[in-house]
Formats: sequence, structure tokens, C-alpha cells
Amino acid sequence: FCSQSGAESAQEAGMGDEADDLFNVAMLIDELKNENVQLRLNSIRRLTTIASALGAERTRSELIPFLTDSNDDEDECLLAIAEEMGNLIPKVGGPEHVHCLLAPLENLATVEETVVREKAVDAACKVGKSMNEEGIHEHYIPMVQRLANGDWFTARVSACGMFAVAYQKCAASKTELRRGLQQTFSKLCCDETPMVRRAAAQHLGTFAAVCETEYVKTEIMALFQQLTTDEQDSVRLLAVEDCAALGRLLPKEECVFEVVPIVKKFAADKSWRVRYQVARQLYELCESIGKDLARTELLPSYEQLLMDNEAEVRIASASKVSSFCTLVGAEAAATKIIPRVKELASDASQHVRAALASVIMGLAPTLGKVQTIDQLLPIFLVLLKDEFPEVRLNIISKLDQVNQVIGVDLLSQELLPAIKDLAEDIHWRGRLAIIEYIPLLASQMGTAFLFQKTSGAKEEQLNNLCLQWLSDRVYSIREAAAVNLQKLTEVFGSEWARTHILPHVIDLLGNPHYLYRMTMVKALTLLAGAVGQEVCMRDVMPALKTASRDKVPNVRFSVAKAFGEVASAVDASVVEGEIKPILFEMEQDADADVRFYATQSLQMCENKLRVA
Repeated sequence: FCSQSGAESAQEAGMGDEADDLFNVAMLIDELKNENVQLRLNSIRRLTTIASALGAERTRSELIPFLTDSNDDEDECLLAIAEEMGNLIPKVGGPEHVHCLLAPLENLATVEETVVREKAVDAACKVGKSMNEEGIHEHYIPMVQRLANGDWFTARVSACGMFAVAYQKCAASKTELRRGLQQTFSKLCCDETPMVRRAAAQHLGTFAAVCETEYVKTEIMALFQQLTTDEQDSVRLLAVEDCAALGRLLPKEECVFEVVPIVKKFAADKSWRVRYQVARQLYELCESIGKDLARTELLPSYEQLLMDNEAEVRIASASKVSSFCTLVGAEAAATKIIPRVKELASDASQHVRAALASVIMGLAPTLGKVQTIDQLLPIFLVLLKDEFPEVRLNIISKLDQVNQVIGVDLLSQELLPAIKDLAEDIHWRGRLAIIEYIPLLASQMGTAFLFQKTSGAKEEQLNNLCLQWLSDRVYSIREAAAVNLQKLTEVFGSEWARTHILPHVIDLLGNPHYLYRMTMVKALTLLAGAVGQEVCMRDVMPALKTASRDKVPNVRFSVAKAFGEVASAVDASVVEGEIKPILFEMEQDADADVRFYATQSLQMCENKLRVA
């Protein structure tokens, strides 16, 4: 396997004059053996190019054996080889030859680095799925058996992930091979090494999905029962994930008899990690057994998880509140879940409250108008007053769900103080997040919401905040504030903007700091496209003309860019008569950047005129 023969092969394949390409491939081949890790890595990532140049036969006879015998000890290189092996499937000559890729993958499946092994298993499964029955029987299954009986635990761990493909592709007539796979998998579930039992538990559900129903009911369920009582909580933790998978495979009656009792036991497990996993998986199992059985069998366990001692478990449970209420129905939700939700609304952990706030609005459609007003509204108000900004933000971001049921008028008095606090949050990302929700709130609640006054206030708090954000010390906030004004104008119309927004923005063009003046130019540019040509000509254009003579070049080139964008929002006559003369004048500016952007905007104007 050498670069010279690779070049000759490429030439024979009709690539004679493409000397550069031949040389590049030859270099890649040489670099596979280079001592420099980065060069080897670059070459490995182009294995498909090398394989294409060599052709299928030489790829099988030279490239793959070279990769198999490679003693590279760099994990990064091994990972890259594992990632590329799946891409070589079309390069080895069809399904009857794909098995040649298994040899290097078998080696990679035994290394110590977990990431490399996982990627090798993924590639081996991909190879197995592309193999014909003969290849599966003669090459794939023997490889799986070798790995499963390996002396070192890493091989046995990798084998667990390949059983599903091996069993699924094995012909039904090959009963001995199938039985052998079943027995070997059972042995892995009882392996003395916890890491192997963990891997077996992790893949039990996928293996069961390709097995016969009777085998699932007997052998698989026995293995499942065994894994659920494992002394290692990491094994039990992964067995939890099998509950929902097995629940979908078994008839409802057997699921209730076999799986549900285990879930109930897991919900009270001594390890909080196991309980956390149950909280994440419980809804999927409830879906598989149906709402009636979920209501009678698993709802008490869910209540228990909502009151768990560990905050992480309560967070996982709280995030499923809306889904559970929808599943079990309004009556059960009101009597069983809502009392627990009320407790969570004042939970000691801010993260629990935030998780609850992100989903609680989804309860409104399930409970209906009366129950929402009686039971949920007080909880909403508590969360809107929460000291933690993320909690308040999560409530505000989902108001549309409540609006569909009861409207938001009942919340409007509490909304303004919550929004004001978020608008003045010391963390700029908190301020940015609330800005993005203002147009949605305004569209739902109308202009009266924007001009609402808090008790004792002389001015409209929210409208002033929208303008105050334009002078924020953080650029991202100022930019978002300008976009916010554009969206509000699209909701309420040009006359509203002309009366309540434009006068303030134009006044702020006189700000002594040039960065803020640049923000106002940006805001005027965005508003120009939203207010229509009449308001644009009457208010926006004069302000931009004044700004074009600003003493700071940064402001002037912002104006030059702005005119190019404004040109797309006005008629051709305005472009010709108003915008182009200003840009011609700016092309003579002393500053190079101003001249550059003026020329660029003039080109945009010409494009506009050509289209017109």
C-alpha cells in the first residue's frame, strides 16, 4: 500500500492528465503513515477520496488491511477512522464485500476510549444493515460473538450495541444462530462487570424490539426484572429507560402486570438518579398504557415525584405537568396535580419554579376557563412576582396559551411590574429576552397595554421602556429595541408610530454620544419600511438628511447605508429626486468609509430604478 501504486492505479482509471489530483491523492496516502498527528488526521478524514482513487478492489485489498493493522495510539485519529468507516460502505464494491470493513471496526470496538468505541459500534451497525444475509451469517454475527466473549470488558460493552442489528438481519430459518445471540445477550445481562450490565440494560429495549413477542414476554422480561434489582444504581438507572420501550411492545394488560409495578418501585428508589430518570420517562409509559390506566396506576407515583426531596427530580417532574394534565384529564388534574403545583410555585429551588413556569400555562386549555380562573390564576400571579427573572420570563413568554382560554386582562395589572423589573435586569440577556416578547404581548393586549400606568406613575411605563432600551449601554439591546419598534409599528400602524414613536426617536438623534445616534439611524431605517411612504417622506427622510451631516463619520456612513435600505421602501421618483442627490453629495465626503457606503447605496438605488 503505497502512494506510487495509488498514482498508477488512478492513471489507469482514466485520470492520466489530472496530475495535480493524482499527486494530492498520493500525498494523502503517504500522510496516513506520517508521524505528525494533524497530517494523519487530515488524511483520515479524506479516506473516501483515497478509496475512490484506489478503486473498490484495491480499497479492499490494501486500504482496509492497512487500517486494520494500523497501530495508531492517538484517540483523535482512532475516532476519525471510526467516523469514516461508515462512509466507505459504497467504496468497497457492493453488499457482498462490505464485510471487509468489520475487521478495523472490531479492533476499534475494543479500545479504552468510550467515544471511539461508541462511534465504532455506530459504524458497525451501519455496515451490518447494508450487508446481505450471507455476510451477516458468516461475518457479522461471528464478530458480535467474538466481542461478546472477549476477555476485556470494553469488547463486551461494544457487543451489546450490535445485537439488535445482528438479530434483525439474521434469517428466521437460522434458529441456532438466533438462539446463540439470545443466550449470549442473556449472559451479558449477568456479566460480573457493572459497565457491561449497564450497556446491556441500555440496549435491552432495542434488542427486544426486534425479537419475537413470546421471547419478549418470557426471557426479555426475566432479564429486565433482573436488571431492575441490580445493586448498582447506574444499571437500574438505564433499566428505567427500558420501561417505556417494553411497555410499547407488550399488550396493555401484561404491561400493567409486568412493567407498572417496577415503575412504581423505581419511583421510590433510594437513588435520586433513578427517580430522576423515572420522572423523565414516566409520561411515555403512561402514553403506552392509555389515560385510564395511567390515571389509576401511575398518577400516585407522579404525585410522589412532584414532592420528591431532590430538586433535580422535582424539576424533571414539573416539566411534565402540562403533558400529564392533558393525559389524565381535567378532573384528575384539578384534584391530584394542581395541589402539588401550588406547592411547587413557592418551591425553595428557583430552578424548580422556572421549570414549572415554562409549562404551567399549558394547563389552561385542559382545565378550561372556570378552573383556570379559580385554580391557575393565583399560581400565575405568584410566579409573575417571583424574585428570579427566569421564572417571570417563562410565564410572560407563554401568555398566548392563557389568552386563548381566559384572555390576559386578568393578568394585565400584574404584568407591567414584572415586565418593568425584567426590563431593568442587571443581566443584559434578561433585558434582551423581554424585548423580544413585547410585540407578542402588545398584539394580544392592544395599545392600551403599552400606555398603561402603574399606580402613582405619571407616564406610560411600558411605552417609555421601549424607547429607553434604545439608549441601553449594551449594543445588542439597542439593536433589539430598534427591531422591537418596527414590529410594534407593524402591529399598530403608521399613525400610531408617527404619534408615539417617531418624535421620540428623532429627538434622540441629538444624543451627545455618537453610538446612540447610530442606533437612532438604525431605528429610523427599520421604521421607514413599516410606516409607509407618506410618513417616511414627512418624518423619516428629513431626520436622515440632518444626520447625513453629523460631525462623526460613523454616523454619516450609517446614514449612507440607511438610504440604500430606505430606497427599497419608496417609489422610484423619491429615489431619483430625494435619495440619490444626498448620496452623490456623500460620495464626496472626506471619510473613505462614508464614500464607500454611499457608492454601495447608490448601486442599490440604480438596481431599484432598473426594476421599476
